[in-house]
Amino acid sequence: MSINLREATSADLEAIARGNVLMAEETEGKALDWDTVRAGVATALADAEHGRYWVAEIDGRIAGQIMVTYEWSDWRNGVMWWIQSVYVDTDFRRQGVFSALYRHVETMAQAAGNCAGIRLYVEKENQRAQATYVALGMEDAGYTVMEVDFSKSGQETLTMDKGSSC
Repeated sequence: MSINLREATSADLEAIARGNVLMAEETEGKALDWDTVRAGVATALADAEHGRYWVAEIDGRIAGQIMVTYEWSDWRNGVMWWIQSVYVDTDFRRQGVFSALYRHVETMAQAAGNCAGIRLYVEKENQRAQATYVALGMEDAGYTVMEVDFSKSGQETLTMDKGSSC
């Protein structure tokens, strides 16, 4: 079995959006709004400033996906790469798909020159995923994620002025 890794294109929009919806349902019990997710994926695919997706293919079929977003760290004078939107199709689990995607991102981050590290967040109850991340060399950063969610059910995008940031 050969895993082909490549940067995602607009042709992958439906598969990635599907993976995001399935991942949220499976790991968090959340039913995401299809139109909102599809629009969000399309935005990232059109502008890497919002994030970059890579896909893993096996026999021409998308087996998995990973997205990276970026956060400036003044403490490190570098960019933290945040792994998000990870999904491996159930037909391809336990076959090294996520490990291949992770190692690809890790290699790209190290080569970027300004990347200070890689982070991700994981559900507290998702012990299997946590064990996978530890096996790949990640460690608990000791933080709890806090948030205020301004999105509304069914809302397609949050609009910001060009000079704004969130």
